[in-house]
Amino acid sequence: MLHYAHSKEGSPPEEWHLLEDHLQDVAKRASDFSIPFGGQDWAHLAGLWHDLGKYSNEFQKMILEANGFECHLEAKPGRPIHSEAGGHWAIQNFHENFARVFCWLIMGHHTGLADYSSADSGAKALEPKMRKPERSSAIWNKVPATIKDQPEPALPKRLQEGADPSFFIRMLFSCLVDADFLDTEAFMDAGRKNLRNGEWSKLDDLLVFFDQHMDNMCRGASPLPVNKIRAEVLAQCRRAAEEKPTTFALTVPTGGGKTLASLAFALRHAKRWNKSRIIYVIPFTSIIEQTAEVFRNIPGFEKAVLEHHCNVSLDDESKETRRSRLASENWDAPIVVTTSVQFFESLHACKTSRCRKLHNIANSVVIFDEAQCLPPDFLRPCIFAIRELQRHYGVTPVLCTATQPVLTKTESFDFKFKEGFDSVTEIISHPTSLFDRLKRVRVAVLNELRPVSYEAIAEAIRSENKSVLCIVNKKDECRTLAQRLPEEQTIHLSTQMCAQHRIETFKAIRKRLNTDIEPLFVISTSLVEAGVDLDFPVVYRALAGLDSIAQAAGRCNREGKLPALGKTVIFVPENQPNYVQTAASLARSYLREDRIEHIFLPTTFKSYFGERFFLLGEKVLDKKDILGLLGNNLEFRFRTAAQKFQLINDDGQLSLIVPVGEAPKLVDALLDWNARSLFRQLQRYTISIPKKIMWQLLDEGHACELTEYPGTYFLTNKGLYDDRFGFIPPDELDAYDPESNII
Repeated sequence: MLHYAHSKEGSPPEEWHLLEDHLQDVAKRASDFSIPFGGQDWAHLAGLWHDLGKYSNEFQKMILEANGFECHLEAKPGRPIHSEAGGHWAIQNFHENFARVFCWLIMGHHTGLADYSSADSGAKALEPKMRKPERSSAIWNKVPATIKDQPEPALPKRLQEGADPSFFIRMLFSCLVDADFLDTEAFMDAGRKNLRNGEWSKLDDLLVFFDQHMDNMCRGASPLPVNKIRAEVLAQCRRAAEEKPTTFALTVPTGGGKTLASLAFALRHAKRWNKSRIIYVIPFTSIIEQTAEVFRNIPGFEKAVLEHHCNVSLDDESKETRRSRLASENWDAPIVVTTSVQFFESLHACKTSRCRKLHNIANSVVIFDEAQCLPPDFLRPCIFAIRELQRHYGVTPVLCTATQPVLTKTESFDFKFKEGFDSVTEIISHPTSLFDRLKRVRVAVLNELRPVSYEAIAEAIRSENKSVLCIVNKKDECRTLAQRLPEEQTIHLSTQMCAQHRIETFKAIRKRLNTDIEPLFVISTSLVEAGVDLDFPVVYRALAGLDSIAQAAGRCNREGKLPALGKTVIFVPENQPNYVQTAASLARSYLREDRIEHIFLPTTFKSYFGERFFLLGEKVLDKKDILGLLGNNLEFRFRTAAQKFQLINDDGQLSLIVPVGEAPKLVDALLDWNARSLFRQLQRYTISIPKKIMWQLLDEGHACELTEYPGTYFLTNKGLYDDRFGFIPPDELDAYDPESNII
């Protein structure tokens, strides 16, 4: 009797996907995916056994009858569970611990990695499923010997060398679920298969294009000192790329050309050491879009860059095509530019869709841009994951920042970062000298760092008689301060503005800086700091952590075009928010007159971060105990860890679509023809607001919930979205036009 894995509607069984073919093909794909980390035997066996349950009478009867064919097989009533049998077969044939690993992989290949046992997980936990082998016992004589008769695999070499078992299981899981998906897709949709298999650019070819581009740039560069230093940074990155893979640091002052220099390192290192791809991990979407655009503007790179984050629009063919959307499922592209949230949450995910891409991180060069932005509450599990990738999965990490944190196993300040790297190799030979030569800013303090009123801050900004960027810590004080400056000269920036609004505002700022004669005042939250390409002669920064101050100063005299040093002024607003007090208090000690001259040197940041981590303490650096959940002697709690590992804590926040640009038309389309694909386009027109404010908007008729999409909210009163400030809650708006309701 023939057994089938998948059917095609309207096709006879002889054209269906044979189960044995599917198992053998998935085993081969999964094994190939796991080669970079030596998991071939385990991945092959997981693929071979993942669908053994489909040999059951129940499954075969279901698939035949669902397609209108008679089936006389005896079968128990109810929907068959095909994903458990392979795990039960492992239990009967292998050592208990080995069998448990295969149960995680096979029993979760549709539902995701489960907790081993947990009161919260209940029936979804792994252990209860493992105790019911009788569900599968009726099918063993139906499984071909070539499939079921397999020797117990040896303990993987990586685990013998000390690799973390839970991480290894997750990487094997990635190989299995991606292999299963791709083999099923190849049978069900040949068009998608062919599109996915189209040729991406080779990294070796991209290196040739890149070198030509950089040579042209260097020849055409102006003779400014900063450009000479950028050329030196580029040369050092090219030389360092030949070094043996390890954990690298690229410590270069803001404006020193880190983006292109790091790509130079990555391309050369990938060629020298046969790496598969380059992944850029960036903390903010605004920097991602900027970085991806820089790469795509290199001749030959137009179709080589996969930009994977929530704001990529489906209708922008320059950024996303159908093929790139397929590649975003498993990161099968030569250059991937993504967010820290996407990268680290995927590494701690349990769902199949999030885990598919993980095996393609192996054997890659991963650039962690603005590495100081790794979230303190999850710093230990994040660094542990990077270290694990470097030690056991062929990854070359590069920590790229002007404000390098202490991420080695340091015992400074009596704090031992036990998950830290054994060592970090600096790419730049003399970073301190580089910072001295690239010094373009002097730092001053306002009112001896005593609290200052908004009126006084505004007056100080006006008195500069130059364009000023002022960065504050809270959204409400950003608007308050902007309102105290001349409207025609002032631009406001905050996350009260949707992404599309901010993109357009950035364009307006750059245009006015290049063309306006009178000073421009930009009042912003910290969203402009890390990596945003703006250049002001004067920057004001509300007191915050030293890394935030340095990033703000990086927007001052960025190109070194001023005849003298730029000026960065630190001030304390009258209502400094509590959430920056610890970092701000520590930074205050570095702003003393005897220390301020050396505030941005690498040695200063080494001292600052050592103190910062010591003050936070080991528990705070893994606030949700992620390492504890995944380090419990093969009783891992994968699902719980995934639920707790949320880099952006949006508890108490809801997404609100605002009536900007194309948003009203897209919402109409959603309501008219159920166009679910439009949700990604709507990400550009969405902000996050507290639940309390959302309920107020709904109660007072300012917003509505789209009935066809529960949990999707649209701001119907356009009077609450200001062209200058973005969303303004009703209680904070002086007056609005009640006729401005747009639905």
